[in-house]
Amino acid sequence: MANGTIAKKLPSADQILEPSPFQLMMRRVLGHAGMTFGGGVLILIFAAALFAPILSPHDPYTQDLTKRFLDPVWGATGSWEHPLGTDKFGRDYLSRMMFGARTSLLIGFSAMLISGILGTALGVAAGYFGGRVDIVITFIITTRLAMPVILVALVVVALIGSSLTIVIWVLGLLIWDRFAVVMRAATQQARNMDYVAAAKALGCSTFRIVLTEIMPNVANALIVVATLEVAHAIFLEASLSFLGLGVQPPTPSWGLMVSEGKGMMFFKAWVIAIPGTALFMLMLCINLLGDGIRDVTAPENRN
Repeated sequence: MANGTIAKKLPSADQILEPSPFQLMMRRVLGHAGMTFGGGVLILIFAAALFAPILSPHDPYTQDLTKRFLDPVWGATGSWEHPLGTDKFGRDYLSRMMFGARTSLLIGFSAMLISGILGTALGVAAGYFGGRVDIVITFIITTRLAMPVILVALVVVALIGSSLTIVIWVLGLLIWDRFAVVMRAATQQARNMDYVAAAKALGCSTFRIVLTEIMPNVANALIVVATLEVAHAIFLEASLSFLGLGVQPPTPSWGLMVSEGKGMMFFKAWVIAIPGTALFMLMLCINLLGDGIRDVTAPENRN
C-alpha cells in the first residue's frame, strides 16, 4: 500500500521530460535563423550606440585637416589608429559611425512610437466602432496615403527648419498610416470573436474591452508593423540627411555621412560604402527580427 502511494506521487517520465513554456519559446527563437541573425546584429549595433562614448577611439567632432580621407585599416595607407579611416574633415569614421547609430536608432524608435500611438488609436477606433467613425477615419487614412511621405517631409522641413527634434516629429506624424490600416483590419476581425461578446455580456466598458480583449489579440500584427516602421523611419531620415534637410552637421548621421562622401565616391568609395552598408544591415536586421517575432508568437506556430 505504501509503495502504491509513493508511486502515485512520483512524476512520470513524460512529466519530467516535458519542457516548460519558456523552454519551448527559446527553442522556437533559436530555431528561427532570421530572427537569431537579425537579433544578434541588432544587439551589437545597440551596444555600439549605447556605449559609444566609451568604445569610440576618438571624439567624433574633432577635426584634423592633416588627416583628411585616411584609408581604412585594409587600405594601402590604413592604420589601426583610424580603423575605418577619416572623412573630409579628418574626423575618425569609426567614432562617427558609432555616434551615428545613436542618431538613427533614436529617430527610428521615436518616430515609430509617435506614429504607432496615433495610427493604432485611429485604426482600433475605426475597426471597433465601425459606421460613421470608420468612414471618417478611412477618409483621413486615404487622404494621408495620397500624400508622398518624402515630398511632404521635404516641404515641411524646408519651411520650418531642420533639427533632430523636428525630424522625429515630422516623420512620426507622417508614417502612421500603416499602423492605422493594419490595426483597423485586425480589430474588425477581433471584435466579432466570442471573447469580446462575452466581455460585453458581462458589462465591461468599451475601454476595458479594447485594452484587455482587443489589444492582446492584435499585438502580433502591431509588432510586425512597428518593426517595419522603425526601418522606414531610419530610411527616411537617411534620405532627408542625404538631401541636406535632415540631421544637420556636425551631428553624426549615417545618411549625412553618405551625403558628405558622395563627392569622393569614385576615388574613396569606402566613404559611402561603410555608412551605406551599415544602413542596409540595420534595416535588414530590424525586418528579420520583426518577421521572426511574428512567426514565433503566431498561435499556429505555438506547438
